[in-house]
Order: sequence, then C-alpha cells, then structure tokens
Amino acid sequence: MATEADVIVVGAGLAGLVATHELVKAGRKVVVVDQENVENLGGQAFWSLGGLFLVDSPEQRRMGIKDSRDLALQDWLGSAGFDRDREDHWPRQWAEAYVDFAAGEKRAYLHDLGLRVMPNVGWAERGGGLATGHGNSVPRFHITWGTGPEVVRVFREPVLDAAARGQVIFRYRHQVDDLIVENGAAVGVRGTVLEPSIEPRGVKSSRTPAGEFELRAQAVVVTSGGIGGNPDLVKKNWPVDRLGRVPEHMITGVPAHVDGRMLEITENAGGNIVNRDRMWHYTEGIVNWDPIWPDHAIRIIPGPSSLWLDATGKRLPVPLFPGFDTLATLKHILGTGHDHTWFVLTQSIIEKEFALSGSEQNPDLTGKDMKLLLGRVKKGAPGPVEAFKQHGIDFVVRDNLRDLVDGMNALTPEAKLDHAQVEREIVARDREMENTFSKDMQVMAIRNARTYLPDKAIRVAKPHRLLDPAHGPLIAVRLNLLTRKTLGGLETNLDSQVIRPDGSVFDGLYAAGEVAGFGGGGVHGYNALEGTFLGGCIFSGRAAGRALGRSLG
Repeated sequence: MATEADVIVVGAGLAGLVATHELVKAGRKVVVVDQENVENLGGQAFWSLGGLFLVDSPEQRRMGIKDSRDLALQDWLGSAGFDRDREDHWPRQWAEAYVDFAAGEKRAYLHDLGLRVMPNVGWAERGGGLATGHGNSVPRFHITWGTGPEVVRVFREPVLDAAARGQVIFRYRHQVDDLIVENGAAVGVRGTVLEPSIEPRGVKSSRTPAGEFELRAQAVVVTSGGIGGNPDLVKKNWPVDRLGRVPEHMITGVPAHVDGRMLEITENAGGNIVNRDRMWHYTEGIVNWDPIWPDHAIRIIPGPSSLWLDATGKRLPVPLFPGFDTLATLKHILGTGHDHTWFVLTQSIIEKEFALSGSEQNPDLTGKDMKLLLGRVKKGAPGPVEAFKQHGIDFVVRDNLRDLVDGMNALTPEAKLDHAQVEREIVARDREMENTFSKDMQVMAIRNARTYLPDKAIRVAKPHRLLDPAHGPLIAVRLNLLTRKTLGGLETNLDSQVIRPDGSVFDGLYAAGEVAGFGGGGVHGYNALEGTFLGGCIFSGRAAGRALGRSLG
C-alpha cells in the first residue's frame, strides 16, 4: 500500500534529519525510511566526536587565531586538488559555498538550534608543509559540547515533535531496493520490510525479509550514507593508481549498515556517480577491545610527539607526522608492503596527547560532565585511553626498549623488528631534544604546536627524550588502517538535486550527506580538512530540504 507524503527521505542519519527538519519548517509532510531500527536514529553522526569546521569564529578569535574566508578557501582548494573538468564541476561550486557557510551563518544556524562548542579550538590535519597545499593553516576544529549525540539531538528533537503531530512518519526496518521513476521523475520507493530488530545502536542487524512495501511522494531525498562499512565495495573502488595496492587488512570505523547500497540503486535508476575512487581512510586505527560492530575500530587522534615507525622499524618521512597528512601517510604505508605501523611514545605523551575519536570514548564531553572533563588535567591518561592501554590488543607497555621491541614482535611475528634499528631511530630523535635548535622537522612541529596556548596546556606534551625513564614507561601502539568516509558519490547541484550522466537534472530526486560526497559528488576533492563531515551533512541536507520546501506545490 502506498503512503502519501510530500517527500520521502531515505536514511535517518544526520543529513536525513536535517533535510526533514527543513521540510517540516516549510510545512511539508515527510516519510523517513531506514533499514535499521529506531535505536539507530541519527546514524553514524551519533558515534562522532562532533567536530565542526568553522571559520573566523568567536572561539578562534578569543584564542588569538586569525582566520578568514579567503585563508580557509585557500586551504580547502589546496587540499581538494580539483582536477577533473566534468566530475569536479559541481564539487568546486559546493566547496566555495560550504566555505562561505562555515565562515558565515553556520555557527549561528546551529547556535539557534541549541548547539554549543568548546572554547578551545583544535588543530587537525595540519597538512603537507606548504601554504598552497593540503592542510589547515590555523586551528579550526570546534568540538561540540555533547559530541555527536548533541549534533544529532538538535535536529532529532524538532523532527520527533513533528512526528508527534503526524507531519513526519518514520518507517524503520524498511530497506529500499528500487526508486520508482515515472516519466523521468522520481515518485517513490519500493523495497523489503525486514524482520523486527531489537539490537542496540550500531550492532549489526538481520536482513531477513518479512514483507514488501511501496511508498509514493512528490520527491525523494537519498541520505543513506557512504560505503565505509562495506569492505568489498571499499576495495572495489580503491584508487590503486593514486594510493597504491589494495590493503589486505583493514578494520572498520563505521557500523555495518554503512553499506553503500543506495549508490548502486540510484545509479541504476539514472543518477550519476562521480569521483567514486576518492575516499578517506585513517592510518591510526586500533581494534576496539569492547566492540559494537564487526571489526570495530577506534581512531587515535594524536598529538604531534609520538615517533611513527613503519612495519620495518624505519621512521616515516617528512612531513608524515602524527596528525598532519592522512592520505599521504596512507600511500606511504601501503608502499612498505605492510598494512600496519607503530607509534612509540611515553607515559607522559599518552597522558596528554592521546584522544580517541568517538562519542562513546569521550564520556565527559558527550555527557556534558564538567567535573569529569576537569579530570583530564590530572595526572594519568583519560579513562577510555587507559582502558585501551590495559586491554587493547594493539598496545605494548614495557620499562625498557629491548622488552618493548620483544613485545612488538610478539604482536607481529610476520614482520619482526630489529632492536638495533628501532634504537637508532629513537636515539637520533632524542639527541635533537637536547637543545633549542634542531634540523628535525617533527621536533620543530612539536615546538610550533606549543606556541598555541590550548595545545600547550592540554594537547601537546612538554618535549622530552623518549628514553628518559622519568617519562616512562615506554609504550608502543600497533596502528591499523581503518575504513571511514566516502568522498565521492551522487552528483548534485547546489540545491542537492541529483544530476544524470548527461548533466541534466533528475526530476524529483535529491541526495545529501555522504551518499552525495557530502555535496556535489565530492566537495572535499582528494583530501579533507577534518571537522568537515558533519558540516557537510548539515549543509547538503539543509540545501535539499530548503529547495524542496520552496519548489513543491
């Protein structure tokens, strides 16, 4: 039986909630369908740290950061590296529009909904070392007070209020299998009703069918997410020519329901996918000792001080330092013939510099617990970090270097390290710490980071020798590659309308969020500046909702 509505939104993640919120404000009736249960409302955004890319914000200005729209656009375009005339046509326009949004009304838009950000601004993805290249020239990573769940909440609550009034209808456990297209326009969806699921958020759910459904409306908005939970699709789209061989082993940074199904379904209906080879995977993944989804990975968000060694014990080259250039580091790692690397650090470094991505790994920020937050300045690693140190299979803790290397080799007997090689790298690095001057660019980067007061206070350890027992014990962390974000996707114009392969608009069909490459089919180009993924869902979902709110009869 068909359900009449103005718009069908496919996907109950952040982009879908934002689009629905805007449609509700415009007085439209919306049906939201999702293959998961109600526990997963908000999708992948719920698990995020809640980082937001803002430009020239009050928080930046209070920290003495001089940012501007022009500097941010320079960084964005230098990182994106747009070089495809056809496929980058809309992404270029989305990039400029998004930077304008981040430098303009983005903060006020979210503030009016009740969202607040932390006063200290983080400096993520510092880049490749040139002003015109990849990376953030200044700190721009604004962490939400309440992390990902709070970003979801400010849109979820007004949408649920609309649902209570009957203006929004949720259809959970409804898996879309086809778009209904009539006379060249999208007019609905059909698919499979899945058996009920009581699984907690993020846990892989059944795909056992329990029936069929068909829904019709004036328009369809696809907001179904990317491919990061589908390792086969990640490998199929892997850019071998640009990043090197397909990894043999990757762990997963997103739940299994981030499966990319709607990309192929929309392409089969006539939508155009562009830049499908562009993707964003992390190099600092650790296996979750308390997993929720299959191959559940957590990313370390590192400060700049850990010594980064490849699987053979050689130090990664300049400028591949922790937190600087994700994809360049990924390419280098794959070129070693191995899929893992090592951080070597001290107790002093882990206490100050290790943060874990994910709302559940930051209970103080997520729970808005000021007392717990203040505990971060005390001696000792944050609770979740200490739990990984004690229970995580990727952590080795020893009092001396020889025992540390023995422990590392026990973890990776297929790629044994030579103690003498590791010792040479560490001793050479430690010698550079003995005076103010240094040719070691990582040492320079550490000292540069500490010129920024928040980094000096809570994020970057005081420079010291790794082999100084006063800062021990020694710690080694095996780092895995982990899947995360899809940078390409459905091509869309600035109203989030899906584009056909011939460049024409697909009537009645819209796409937002990660399925649309966060806008246009690839707003980030080849690289991301971090704090840009949630914002991309918000900006593109808002564009879709507002465009439909204006245009529907």
